[in-house]
Amino acid sequence: MSVSFQILPEYGIVYVRYEGFVRLEDTFRAFGEYLEHPQARAGQKHLVDLARVTGVESNFAKMMELQAFKADGFIQNGAETLIVYYAPTKLSYEISSFILRSWEGIDAVVPLVQESEAQALALLGLSQSSFAALLEGTG
Repeated sequence: MSVSFQILPEYGIVYVRYEGFVRLEDTFRAFGEYLEHPQARAGQKHLVDLARVTGVESNFAKMMELQAFKADGFIQNGAETLIVYYAPTKLSYEISSFILRSWEGIDAVVPLVQESEAQALALLGLSQSSFAALLEGTG
């Protein structure tokens, strides 16, 4: 699967990592699993790591369907959700820019993009300077 997630309840963070070629069906599946996860909470901040993406499925209609599915999930929980996209490469930045535009008009989601791990973590209110430090000891 091209996407995985890990809930870090001690930080109120969901770390989402994409690798390789991103299939939209994988994201549908992973987000559905997140919504059903016992540690999922309203208002959890999301850190989306796009550093290892090599390509993405090009299907505009399916992408918009995915964003609608995610928006419904975030809106239902009744809290504002901060999503920070880590996009250090040209491709990941292009992907995140498209995603940011798809969130326009959805007040329940505050999407931001950062090109450095330290800045992404700082936006989430964390003191770690790397994702490795954040994930250290989390299994």
